[in-house]
Amino acid sequence: MAQITYWADSYVEKQRTAEQAIRAIRPGQRVFIGSSCGEPQALVRVLSEHATTLTGLEIVRLLALETTPLTLLADKTHDQSINIRSFYLGSAKSKGVARNLRFITPINLSAVPRLFKSRRLPIHVALVQASPPDDFGYMSLGVAVDITQAAALSADLLIVQVNPRMPRVLGRSFIHVNDAHVIVEHEEDLLTISRFRELEAANTIARFITRLIDDGSTLQISLGATPQATLLALKDKNDLGIHSQYLTDEIMHLVSQGVITNRRKGFNEGKLVASSAIGSRELYEFLDDNPGIEFYPSDYVNNPGIISRHHRMVSINVAMAMDLTGQVAADALPYNHFSGITGMLDFVRGASGSEDGKSILMLMSTDPGGQKSRIVPQMENTAVVVPRGDVHYVVTEYGAVNLFGKSLQERAMAMISIAHPDFRDELFHEAKKMGLLGAERTLHDSLHGVYPVELEEVMEIDGEAVTIRPVKPVDERRIQEHYYNLDKEDVVSRFFHEKNSFMRDEVEGVSQIDYVKDLTLVALVGEFGFGRVVAVGEYLLDESKNLAEVAFSVVKAYQGKGLGKIFIRKLAEAARENGIAGLMAFTSPNNKGMIRLFNTLPFAVKTFFDGEMLNLTCRFDRLKD
Repeated sequence: MAQITYWADSYVEKQRTAEQAIRAIRPGQRVFIGSSCGEPQALVRVLSEHATTLTGLEIVRLLALETTPLTLLADKTHDQSINIRSFYLGSAKSKGVARNLRFITPINLSAVPRLFKSRRLPIHVALVQASPPDDFGYMSLGVAVDITQAAALSADLLIVQVNPRMPRVLGRSFIHVNDAHVIVEHEEDLLTISRFRELEAANTIARFITRLIDDGSTLQISLGATPQATLLALKDKNDLGIHSQYLTDEIMHLVSQGVITNRRKGFNEGKLVASSAIGSRELYEFLDDNPGIEFYPSDYVNNPGIISRHHRMVSINVAMAMDLTGQVAADALPYNHFSGITGMLDFVRGASGSEDGKSILMLMSTDPGGQKSRIVPQMENTAVVVPRGDVHYVVTEYGAVNLFGKSLQERAMAMISIAHPDFRDELFHEAKKMGLLGAERTLHDSLHGVYPVELEEVMEIDGEAVTIRPVKPVDERRIQEHYYNLDKEDVVSRFFHEKNSFMRDEVEGVSQIDYVKDLTLVALVGEFGFGRVVAVGEYLLDESKNLAEVAFSVVKAYQGKGLGKIFIRKLAEAARENGIAGLMAFTSPNNKGMIRLFNTLPFAVKTFFDGEMLNLTCRFDRLKD
């Protein structure tokens, strides 16, 4: 009968020094190193010291900007002692990554555990870090479960650095003492990451994104300054949930503020689910033995089928560059100190498959120096991480668009509208050369206009949410449909004659504006990017008088609901802000609605009838008596 060894006795028998443990590695073996902030630093330091005495080692890890320079050793020995295999699905454009391009293995993070467990990529040695064992012999992989657990449990030789500072994180995060072959006790601080520097552009993007996130949504959010700003901007939301690759300090703060409750996730309710944590020492203390937090491996957390089961799943990720058709490049930016962003496509597809889900991509419009546009005509010599067919919401500091279901022409106009104004001319001309825009398209001042987000407002009419906002170039077709849906008498009120056709070039002047000399507001109902225009209000500056002429159209079902009052108030506020002296309108004397609208303003209204039309005028420097 085989002798059964109690795990505690086994633990003692397996104890070695780091030197002794690393000496067990043989030439030609494949060695996995624990991910991100869970990197077993003591073991890696000793491995680097002994690496030159070994030949043919292959180091397997997620992309890492290393604390111990194993990649440098690979360069020095011309890959003879050490070869590196980094899992990363980015574009490898940044200098640190591009220099070691040959080491990258492109793969979705959800697929990596299967690669190990199937032995298609056998792991001979796994170096991981874990918490001390509990009363039953289970050690938690703590801040890095991701692909680490699969590597640990499929390795021929599992070497565990037991660190009392590793938090005991619940969920499927455990390995047992009996799974380990060698135990190295070594206490040291876990890797941490400092707060990302604040960027005004990131704060602007965050304000756009918060308008897209409903109460009760479940979030995945990537690393970086822009996601950090987004999380900070969510403080007024309610009952958010988390199912994400990473946990960060900002997520911890939202939990403490009661914003994140995980009560309405629809799946794994009450639990904050992730596979890794990257942040401060306080974050790691927050994780320790917290029953509201569970970590799972990447083949669960990043599985699009699991992701899509959540209620209102929202994925929020950072793109490095996009082209006019919607193709996305992603990169290891400077804040990715420990891990690649290989999970982006998993979450993009999972969120898109969720009921009421949203996939949002954040993109700074230019490089840090403002010299290069990150929206380009066409991807060239850059790996596409997210194909154009998977892209839905895109947000820059100049606005938000939804590319889902849009033609290439609509996509090109949308992307140009949220590019930095300095680059819109060039992008417009390139789009025409590429055949993305019709030859008849002309360049409008709108290409230099900055979208005035402060004019956005959501109101409720008969229990339905109605969004009032400045028009965007992507609204052209919707405005055209709005005019076709007007009753005949409303068409006459708006255009002063019967009209049966509304050509594209006419509508183009309404939808492509500079937001200063000409401004159009629309009221929409329905989903962002697919909403139906139910009202249009606009002004056009007469520069000779410094007065803006206003006009309105509202579909019958929404007349008498207060939309006109909101439109004229907002148009007046915007006109004053833009240095315009007042408003004017030409209308039929029978149009009592327009006359009443003007009289709702706090300014003195002058009327003049020329025998056919009534002219209404108000100046902002002349208040009512």
